[in-house]
Amino acid sequence: MTLLDTTPLESAPAAPALKSAGHIIVDALVAHGVERTYVIPGESYLEVLDGLHNSPIETIVCRHEGGAAYMAEADGKMHQRPGIAMVTRGPGAANAHVGLHTAWQDSTPMVLFVGLIPFAHRDREAFQEFDIKAWFDTGAKRVMVLDHPERASEIVAEAMFAAMSGRPGPVVVGLPEDIIREMVDATAHPIIPVADGGMTVTDWKALQSALKASEKPLFVVGGNDWTQEGATALTVWLEEHQIPAAVEWRCEGTIPFSSPSYVGPIGYGRPKPTYDLLEETDLLVFVGTVPGDVITDGFLVRQDWDKKNFLVTIDPSLRGRSGAVSHQIVSKPDVFVRDLIMMDLAVRPAWQSWTERMRGEQLKFAALPSATPSAGPARMDTMMANLCAGLPQDAMITLGAGEHTNWAHRYFPTERYASMVSARNGSMGYSVPSAIAASLNFPGRRVVTIAGDGEFLMNGQELATAAQYGATPLVIVMDNQEYGTIRTHQERHYPQRISGTQLKNPDFALMAQAFGGFGIRVENDADVPAALEAALEAIDEQGQFALIHLIVEQRVKAY
Repeated sequence: MTLLDTTPLESAPAAPALKSAGHIIVDALVAHGVERTYVIPGESYLEVLDGLHNSPIETIVCRHEGGAAYMAEADGKMHQRPGIAMVTRGPGAANAHVGLHTAWQDSTPMVLFVGLIPFAHRDREAFQEFDIKAWFDTGAKRVMVLDHPERASEIVAEAMFAAMSGRPGPVVVGLPEDIIREMVDATAHPIIPVADGGMTVTDWKALQSALKASEKPLFVVGGNDWTQEGATALTVWLEEHQIPAAVEWRCEGTIPFSSPSYVGPIGYGRPKPTYDLLEETDLLVFVGTVPGDVITDGFLVRQDWDKKNFLVTIDPSLRGRSGAVSHQIVSKPDVFVRDLIMMDLAVRPAWQSWTERMRGEQLKFAALPSATPSAGPARMDTMMANLCAGLPQDAMITLGAGEHTNWAHRYFPTERYASMVSARNGSMGYSVPSAIAASLNFPGRRVVTIAGDGEFLMNGQELATAAQYGATPLVIVMDNQEYGTIRTHQERHYPQRISGTQLKNPDFALMAQAFGGFGIRVENDADVPAALEAALEAIDEQGQFALIHLIVEQRVKAY
C-alpha cells in the first residue's frame, strides 16, 4: 500500500465478550430452561447469586439446605429437566445430602451447586473445607469441580446432560469462590442432547409375541422419566386392549386413578390382591422402573426363573432389580409408548375378565369412607372423605415418609402424571418442601400435603418460604404423638417395650399462623368438615397457605 492508497484497512476482530464464570453459569442455566433455583446463600458463591440478580430465573431463598435440596428434587420430579439447588461449602453441603440421596434412589434429575473454598486455599484445612468428591462420589452420578473458569458453560451443559441421560439422577458441581469471579469469554456451550433409546425390531417382535401368548398380562409403571403425553397415550392403549396396570409405590397418577385399567399401587402397605398379581400374572412388563425390593417384598416375590418379565428402562445396568429378566428394552417410557401404541393386537376375552377382577378389588380398596363425622377424636378417614370428594381433577398430593401416607395412597384421586410427588427412598421431612415446590410450579392447582407430626418438624420451618413466595399448599399434619412407622416395627419385634418413639408436640396451628398462614387445630371428629372448609377458603380467598393440625389416636391405621 502506498501513501496515496485509499483502500480501507480491515477492521480488527472484535474482542470476545467477557463475563465472570459465575454469571456464565447463570446464563447457561437460563439456556437450559431452568425457571427457578432453591438456595441457601453463602459467601462462597456470591458471584453466582449476583448473576441471578437480574436473571429470569426465580431465586427461592429457603431456610435450611435440606429443605432447599428437597424442593429441587421435587422440581426435578415434575419436569423433564433437573431441579436446581445451590448451597455453600462444608456444613451447607452436608445438610443438602439428604435431598441428594432422595434423588439418587428415586432416579430424579437434579443438580446441586456447592460453593467451595478458593482454589488457592485447597488442601490447607481452610475454613469449611471438605473433599467434595469423597463426600458425594458414591451418591451422585457425577461430581465435577470448576477448576478452569473458561469451562463454566461447558460444566453446566455436562451436569444437565449427566442428570438426565440414562437413569436420571443427581449431579454435584463444586464452585471455588475465586474461580467463579474470573472474567472469561462468554461464548455459550451448546446443550447436549439426551438419547431416548427405543424399541428395536427384535424388541418389538419379542414383546408382541409375549403379549399374544399371555392370558394374564400386567404392566407396572413407575419412575420420574415420563411426560403427561406419554402417560396418557399408554393409558388409552391399555384401556383399548383391556390390559391392567399397577403403579409403583409413590408414583400414582402415571395411570389415572379413575382408569378402568388401573388396579392399584404396588409397594409398602399395598392391598393383598394387588400384591398377589405379581405371582399370578404370566407376563409382567415394567415400564420406567424395575422389580426392586419394595415392589417384590424384599426381593422375595416373582423369583420363579421361568416367569416372563420384560423391563423397559433406559438404564442398561438394571440396578435394584429382582428375579428373572426375559427381555430388556432400553428406552425411556415416552419413546417406548410411542412405539407400543402402533402394535396391532387383538383383544383377548381373558384379558377383559382378568382386568375387571383386579379393577374391582381396587375400587373396593379405594372406596371413600363416610364423610359424616363420628363422635370422638378426629379421624383421618373423615378428613380424607371430605377432602377427596371435592378435589379438582388436577389436584396434587405430596408426601414424605410414615404411616400417615397410607391414607393418600388409598384414597387420593391421582388423575395426572406427577400428581403424586413423594420420596420413594422413605425420606422424612419431604412433605412441606415438596408441597411448596409443587405450588410454585403449578400455582393454579390444588396442592395438598399430608405430614406426620414427627416428619413435619424436620422441615416445617419452610412454611416461612411458602409465605415469602406466595405458595399456597394445604398442609394436613396428622398428629399421633409418635414416630408411628417405627412404633409399628417395634411392636412387631419388641412387643410391650416402647422405646424412643414417643413425642410431645407444640400447637402446629399456632406455628402456621406465626409464619403468616392459616392454622387450625382439630381434636374432635365433628369439627373436621368445618376446619377443612375454612382452610380451603383461606387458600382460595386470602391467598395463604393453610395448615390443619389434626390430633388423632395413636394406633389408628388406614388399612
